Amino acid sequence: MLPNSLNFNEFDRIMVFPQLIMQWYEGNKRFMPWRQTRDPYSIWVSEIILQQTRVDQGWSYYLNFIAAFPDVKSLAAAPEEAVLSVWKGLGYYSRARNMHHTARVVMERFNGKFPATYDDLIGLKGIGPYTAAAIASICNDEAIPVVDGNVIRVFSRIFGFKEAVGSSTGYRKVFEKSAGFIKHSNPGIYNQAVMEFGALQCKSRQPLCDQCLFQKDCYAYTHNLVEQLPQPAKVVARKERFFHYFLITHPEKGILMQKRGAGDIWQNLWELPVVESDKLMEINEAIELSGLPIDKSLTRQFSFTDHKHVLTHQLIRARFFVLPKAKLMSNPVPPLKWQNDPVNNGLPMPRLIDKYLKNI
Repeated sequence: MLPNSLNFNEFDRIMVFPQLIMQWYEGNKRFMPWRQTRDPYSIWVSEIILQQTRVDQGWSYYLNFIAAFPDVKSLAAAPEEAVLSVWKGLGYYSRARNMHHTARVVMERFNGKFPATYDDLIGLKGIGPYTAAAIASICNDEAIPVVDGNVIRVFSRIFGFKEAVGSSTGYRKVFEKSAGFIKHSNPGIYNQAVMEFGALQCKSRQPLCDQCLFQKDCYAYTHNLVEQLPQPAKVVARKERFFHYFLITHPEKGILMQKRGAGDIWQNLWELPVVESDKLMEINEAIELSGLPIDKSLTRQFSFTDHKHVLTHQLIRARFFVLPKAKLMSNPVPPLKWQNDPVNNGLPMPRLIDKYLKNI
């Protein structure tokens, strides 16, 4: 059992925390292109891209996205496939679809002006409390704290919060504590400062405690609990799925592919012909189940490789069958379609398929 937290009444009363962390931020913040603007559309794009994405990876995607769709009007007017093409390789494509949908709603509901208030933002698809608070505080000076993994880690360690990551009680405690600080601060700078402090100083692994300005007041450090706080989230069991893909090529037409339908992962993205089952199968069984018009007399010349692809709530075990001399007994019909050089022509594909085709 963790000991009770220290008494921070005096620490809270004089508001040392927000003053010090904003001073730290001014001297240590990283240069990022989205920090050079208070345009709510640009901030929104950066926040959505950085969900489930490292800053170093998201940087180029942000620049490419803004170049392709410099404002909400251009994003709303673009076809979905163009949006998914710019997003290609970033993963979690539902983010891009939600952005596209929200851009069209903004054009209709807000006359093309991207909103900057929390109340207007929170009702838009793909924008939750964190993203709404980030945009509203940075662009509209609203004193609403952001709560993400970095913020939870900073507050859990400094103030001794013992609740598990992801718990509603833990979220509420962090939000309420931070809300007491932000109203005495510059909201946008304060929110960015706490997140940056968690990313650079109070890191999940190997935090820089020896160089920390809160060292003597930090509950976790003084109780030797830095590695235990915050308490880890409960492990969510991933659903295991088995996909069997067929790589079928044509010297002139390219690679046989299909667009994935709605109602599942990767909807409207292009992938190789696939059949799903409750276990990994051999090639003849997979062909039989797929219904593909493949000449089975040539399957002796096939090869296959197995790949594992981890999603938030699913584990994909994929087997790729390569049929170098595959002969189709009839012409492919929709959703099957020949695609010429899909890797380089911007065709939106799941990361699993994109990575596989690049490797071969």
